Amino acid sequence: MSQRPKVVVTDFIHEPLEVERRILGDLAEISAANANSEAELIGKIEDADCLMMYHLIRIGGDTVRRLKKCKLIVRCGVGYDNIDHVAARACGITVANVPDYGTEDVADSAIGMMLSLTRGIHLFNSRLRRGAGPWLYTQAKPLHRLRGRVFGIVGLGRIGTAVALRAKALGMDVVFHDPYAPEGRDKSLGVRCVETLDELLAQSHVLSLHCPLTPATRHLINRDSIFKMPKGSYLVNTARGGTVDVLAVLDALEKNHLAGAGIDVLETEPPAADHPLIAAWRDSQHPAHDRLILNPHAAFYCEEGATDMRVKGSKNCRRVLLGQPPVNVVN
Repeated sequence: MSQRPKVVVTDFIHEPLEVERRILGDLAEISAANANSEAELIGKIEDADCLMMYHLIRIGGDTVRRLKKCKLIVRCGVGYDNIDHVAARACGITVANVPDYGTEDVADSAIGMMLSLTRGIHLFNSRLRRGAGPWLYTQAKPLHRLRGRVFGIVGLGRIGTAVALRAKALGMDVVFHDPYAPEGRDKSLGVRCVETLDELLAQSHVLSLHCPLTPATRHLINRDSIFKMPKGSYLVNTARGGTVDVLAVLDALEKNHLAGAGIDVLETEPPAADHPLIAAWRDSQHPAHDRLILNPHAAFYCEEGATDMRVKGSKNCRRVLLGQPPVNVVN
């Protein structure tokens, strides 16, 4: 009697695995590794036919090469920079992602951060709660009407497009930079396209990031790029932590070049308590305390989206176990 295929959920999602078993239970044995580090996977995944990975851990080439039967690694999310997909390809292992599970949710979070910053909502709440300054609108001066202001987008994929439509509905002048976007997308959406990042930076009252993390985009937003933005502008990052040099953000807040920033995701999570950004954010005397919003990599989250990524990841595993081609292959 042949052994049933094995699917391992490496991290983030734990027992009970009702969603995964509902979709895969008739084909495979499903287990949760409950790993918080790559080392904790040792002895749990070597005989897996499929892996379902989330964002809490990374797997490198050494781990990939220990997979003796694996046909598919599904990154149940959009970004896949935590998988050595080059090593996987060399081993004949397909890597796929789930690019469409949280499109609306991340877009809503980006716009929510933008509104909270540009309308002074976060600043008022932060200062009034601790009794700093007068009970007056003047605490947030100067604020400017959003209609007609430039909303800049880096990366016009699924999420970037959803954000563009929301910003456009607010009456903003939406401009994007994406060297990989097909020609004509600006016309179909009724937004503007610029060829270079510098062109985008120079005119963006709000800059919102929606690009993957690659060698080309690591610290794409750094001190030089931030200071090319207009004085008094805002930065929102709901993409990947490594796309932004947060120490440069801190410097720009201290020098009052950025009026505010919303950061959903950091390079290392959770961050060290003594990280300069965290220390400044918690210091009531520092400008970042009132003008920086930090979230714990949560823009993707809603109950419906959390279910979607599990369902879509499981269905891709099912396709492979049935001998069908996988979808959303990234390597």
